[in-house]
Amino acid sequence: MTKRLKETEFVIFCIENVAKKLNKSGAEVYQELKRLDAIEGLLYASYETLHTQSKDYIVDEVIRTMNEWKGQAPKMN
Repeated sequence: MTKRLKETEFVIFCIENVAKKLNKSGAEVYQELKRLDAIEGLLYASYETLHTQSKDYIVDEVIRTMNEWKGQAPKMN
């Protein structure tokens, strides 16, 4: 398995578990992460650190960062 494939599986894991915690669909969370440029800017960029943490920590960190970045990202119509 390539490194990029492992990272992609991690990104999917993050999206699905954040969606579950927020009671939203994976598609909704994906769209918000995409709008915030957090798929590449957070999930792929932080893979080396985040993937070593617990599921709860990862989910909480992604949600915290999304909330922090919401005020800084341009809104998409």
